[in-house]
Amino acid sequence: MQTVISWHEHRVERQARAAQKNQRPCVLWFTGLSGAGKSTLANEVEQCLFRFGHHSFLLDGDNIRHGLNRDLGFSDGDRAENIRRVGEVAKLMTDAGLIVLSAFISPFHKERESVRQMFAEGEFIEVYVDAPLETCERRDPKGLYRRARAGEIRNFTGVDSVYEPPLHPEIHLRTHLHSASQCAERIVQQLKLHGYLRSYPRS
Repeated sequence: MQTVISWHEHRVERQARAAQKNQRPCVLWFTGLSGAGKSTLANEVEQCLFRFGHHSFLLDGDNIRHGLNRDLGFSDGDRAENIRRVGEVAKLMTDAGLIVLSAFISPFHKERESVRQMFAEGEFIEVYVDAPLETCERRDPKGLYRRARAGEIRNFTGVDSVYEPPLHPEIHLRTHLHSASQCAERIVQQLKLHGYLRSYPRS
C-alpha cells in the first residue's frame, strides 16, 4: 500500500521554543499507586512553576479518560494504549517547549520505558510517588479500594492487578514520610539543579 503520510518539519525549531520560555522542556512522569499522592504533588509543582513564570501543563489520568482516552477500559492492553497516547501528547508538548507533568498510575515497567524512549536523553524524569498499599487504602479519597475489595471494580492496581515499582527512578518520594509541600520542593530543587529552570529565582 502506498503511503500518503509524510513528516513535515517545523520552521520554528523546538530549541527556539524552549529558549523563548527560558527553560529546558521535559516530562515529569509521576507513577505510583492510587492514593499515593501523584495528582496532589503534580498540582503543587505546577502551581510553583506557574508562580515563577515557567510554562508547564499537567496531564492527569482521570481527566484524560474523560476525553482523549474515553474509549479505553482497564484491561492490560487498554492500559498500555492509554499510556502510549499520553506519551505521544507529552512529546508534542515538550516539542512546544513546555515542562509536562504527567500523573498516571502507569503500573507496568514496559509501558513506562516505551514512553521514555520517545524522549531525548534527560527529557524523561520518572518520579516514583511511593506509599505503602495500606497507607493508600487508608487515604482512599475516591473510595476505589473499598469498591475493588468488594468486587465492584475489576483489574484495580494493588488489589487484583499488579503494580511494578520503578527500578531506577530519577526521583523517589515517600509520601507517607514527607508532606506534599516537602516533596514538591524536592522536585523543584532537582529541576533547578539540573538546569531545567533557567530563570528560577535563587533560594
